[in-house]
Amino acid sequence: MVERLLEKFLFASRWLLAPFYVALVVALAGLLFKAMQELFHFVTHVFSATESEVILGVLALVDLTFTGSLIVIVIFSGYENFVSKIDEAEHKDWPDWMGKIDFSGLKLKLLSSIVAISAIQVLKAFMNVNNISDRDMMWLVVIHVVFVLSGVVLALTDRISEAGHKAAKAPKAGAGQA
Repeated sequence: MVERLLEKFLFASRWLLAPFYVALVVALAGLLFKAMQELFHFVTHVFSATESEVILGVLALVDLTFTGSLIVIVIFSGYENFVSKIDEAEHKDWPDWMGKIDFSGLKLKLLSSIVAISAIQVLKAFMNVNNISDRDMMWLVVIHVVFVLSGVVLALTDRISEAGHKAAKAPKAGAGQA
C-alpha cells in the first residue's frame, strides 16, 4: 500500500516539468522578438550593406531560426517523453517526427542543433575576421570542434548501446531446439 502510494506520487511528479516547457515557450516568444528586430535591421540596411554584411545578416537569421527549432524540439520531445503524450488526432498538421523521438534521439537532435548553431557562429566570425582577435577565433573553433566530437562520441555510444539491447533481445542460438 505504501509502495503503491509512493509510486503514484513519484509518477505524478512528472507534471512538475510542465512549467519548464511553458517557460521554453516564453523563451521562444523572446527569440521571435529578437528575430523580428534582426529582420528589421537587415531589411532597413540591405541596400547600403556590403556583401559580407548581408551574409552576416542572413546567418544571424538562420542562427535564430535553428535556435527556435531547437527549442521546439526540446519542448515537444521533452513533454512527450517525460510528462504526457499529446493526442495527435486533434492536430491536422502534426509533424511526423513528433511523438517518435525517444530520449536518445532527443539528445542527438539537441547536440546536432548545437553543432549547427556553433558552425554558424564560426562562419559569422570568419566572415568578420578583420574585427575578431586570433584568440577569440581560436576559441570559437576549439569549442565548435568539442561540440562536433561530443556529437560523434554520443552517437557512437548510443549505437553501441542499441546494438547491446538488440543482442540481449535476440533469441540465443539453439534455444528452443530439443
